[in-house]
Amino acid sequence: MYNNSHHTFTTHDNTEIFYQHWKTASVSEPKKAIILFHRGHEHSDRMAHLVNELNLPEFDFFAWDARGHGNTAGERGDAPSFSACVKDIQYFVQHIEQNYSIEAQNIAVVAQSVGAVLAATWVHD
Repeated sequence: MYNNSHHTFTTHDNTEIFYQHWKTASVSEPKKAIILFHRGHEHSDRMAHLVNELNLPEFDFFAWDARGHGNTAGERGDAPSFSACVKDIQYFVQHIEQNYSIEAQNIAVVAQSVGAVLAATWVHD
């Protein structure tokens, strides 16, 4: 049902952040996505089970490894500031919009713990 691939995007301070993309076989329009944000000291693989469990074949799924987590470089669990992590979300959404032609209003978020706090803090226009 999904084709999984691994990528990186460059955020506001030139940090490369790892993410996974589960592309749906569906051709629904407009294109829609769900971004999965993990909790502290985890990574995108810990959220991967949700792709099939949610059973939403009209959505692409994306999940990142936040700074210092999983396959993203950096001291484990470290980030320069809370606001830098929130800004990373903005750049991730912009990356998805530009590279996958999915508009922000067609993106939903599923997040846990600190990932939910970051996502709730992010303000988009």
